[in-house]
Amino acid sequence: MGGTGARTRATSGSRGTSVPASKAVPDPAAGTEAPTGFRTPFRFDADDVLFVIDQRELPDVLVEIPVRHAHDGARVIRDMAVRGAPAIGQVAALSLAIGGWLARNAPPRSRDAIIKAAAKSLAGARPTAVNLGWAVDRVMAAYQAAEAADATGVEIAAAMRAEADRIVFEANDDHGRLAEHGLHALPDTGPRELNVLTHCNTGPLACGQFGTALGVVQAAHHAERPIHVWVDETRPYLQGARLTAWELAQAGVRHTLIPDVAAGSLMAAGKVDAILVGADRVAANGDTANKVGTYPLAVLAARHGVPFYVCAPISSVDLQTPDGAAITIEERAAREVTEVRGRKIAPPGTAVWNPAFDVTPAELISGIVTEEGVLRAPFGPALAAAAAAREARRGPVPSPVDWGGPVVSAAAEPGRA
Repeated sequence: MGGTGARTRATSGSRGTSVPASKAVPDPAAGTEAPTGFRTPFRFDADDVLFVIDQRELPDVLVEIPVRHAHDGARVIRDMAVRGAPAIGQVAALSLAIGGWLARNAPPRSRDAIIKAAAKSLAGARPTAVNLGWAVDRVMAAYQAAEAADATGVEIAAAMRAEADRIVFEANDDHGRLAEHGLHALPDTGPRELNVLTHCNTGPLACGQFGTALGVVQAAHHAERPIHVWVDETRPYLQGARLTAWELAQAGVRHTLIPDVAAGSLMAAGKVDAILVGADRVAANGDTANKVGTYPLAVLAARHGVPFYVCAPISSVDLQTPDGAAITIEERAAREVTEVRGRKIAPPGTAVWNPAFDVTPAELISGIVTEEGVLRAPFGPALAAAAAAREARRGPVPSPVDWGGPVVSAAAEPGRA
């Protein structure tokens, strides 16, 4: 299996060996970096082991967690060791392929039960990101097609792995295309440095070889366009402070970390030229679910006349979800708010509401940057056309028949309305 991520620092235990993240110098021969100089979130070491960077430990240390079966994959997704809609979709696909490999010698009925249980575990790990169920469905479609053709267990495992690899390849290519389109959408500031504001983490750690919103920053940086990034800390999980700032520092991009609540003051002072955010699910009308705190940024941007761009591949578009009201919003544990890195910051027994995402209405979005171009309102027809264009370019993806889990390919597959 080919390498797709960071060089191993893991042992045979359940957790990997750690090194200081600031001293983690990748070996270029091992495929440890994206071509942009940013680090990638996972890699294969052998046919049955996927190594995933434990993003909870960044920026202090770089640790890799070995994923040896599909339930390990579900755990690293559920526990947010890996996060970001595109990345968790890719990890889910590869983890399910590992499940197929481990079940290759089982009797057909047992193999079917093992693979379906693995798919259910992965698809249910986190509910809001559409990429997760979409990727699981695609690998399950490959499994069902191979099984229907009376393939051997080894051939079935190979078909599942080939589809998982295809998902990773397509994501890398799509994100690269997205970044180029986003670069041309950025405001022209002349010789002055461009100031963009980002929320959460949308770089390669969240996406693979290229980021989405941060991929546009990557493209600007490598085009030698002067750019400075205002990095929202992104409470409560601090993905901006821990991950985005780390990625930008590794790549040599000038940036400044800010408290989330300072964004409005920056806009009022005219210090933000554009806001770039990612997406976990884009509804058919353009309403967008993203990391909690995105919606207030959009409101502030509208108030201050700052362009607000959602950067998302078509795989994050769900044409069967009519609007944001129909998107399930994940709620996470209270301790993520009452503790910071294990230290309690609130009185015992304090009530907590901790939604992981919010929904930004389409009317607050200046444009949706995709691999098929920058889409403008009205987003309904624009999204449908972009999905059809991607399908024409990539070819149709077969949807699985009911495998006993939440089949979502018909909803999320590009080109299917």
